Amino acid sequence: MNKAAAYTATAASPQQVIEQHTGLVKRIAHHMMARLPASVQVDDLIQAGMIGLLEAARNFDNTKGASFDTFAGIRIRGSMLDEIRRGDWAPRSVHRNGRLLASAVREVENETGRDARDIEVAEKLDIGLDEYHHMLNDVSSGRMIGIEDLGVSEDVLVAEHQSVDRNEPERAIEHQAFHKALANTIASLPEREALVLSLYYDEELNLKEIGEVLSVSESRVSQIHSQAMVRLKARMQTWVD
Repeated sequence: MNKAAAYTATAASPQQVIEQHTGLVKRIAHHMMARLPASVQVDDLIQAGMIGLLEAARNFDNTKGASFDTFAGIRIRGSMLDEIRRGDWAPRSVHRNGRLLASAVREVENETGRDARDIEVAEKLDIGLDEYHHMLNDVSSGRMIGIEDLGVSEDVLVAEHQSVDRNEPERAIEHQAFHKALANTIASLPEREALVLSLYYDEELNLKEIGEVLSVSESRVSQIHSQAMVRLKARMQTWVD
């Protein structure tokens, strides 16, 4: 492997890598736990994250412009997401409701030419507003609603100059195009929804901390986040389907 500047050439043993970056793995695990059901154990996430950390140490090349912590964070999150998906703990109703919500939002926004309101989405689904919010809560607590649910890993939120190396030129082009489309779509969201996504993914605040910033409850932040992701998925239809 032609990686003269690879992290493994300077980082000594795997044990040292783990000792130096265990805190990073734990921070990412606890950050994810804020939007996962109680059935998911933080220790399982940490164990998966450690595997991602070691993979990052083997593959890191500092000539690509990203810091090791940035690169490792992507691999750690990816490994945790793989572990979550292997668990297959989300019931089918959660996936179905997520698709129904996104479809309803898309239809309302296509008809009105503006952001869909809660009451309009509820009417499109022929349900009451309370039931709509209940669906949002179910989808939010029953699975991990996030950028990764658009069909890509969280590395799409990393700056382009820090993106993971792609071996195939086609994948690199597609990745950049998706990154641009996603950024534009996030910018088009209602201000509060876009702010919650920024604080959650960019600033890595948890739901409680975001609630303190916005002066709302943690459950309300969770609802805003879920609404943002449903709207985002609806507007990114051509990339998701």
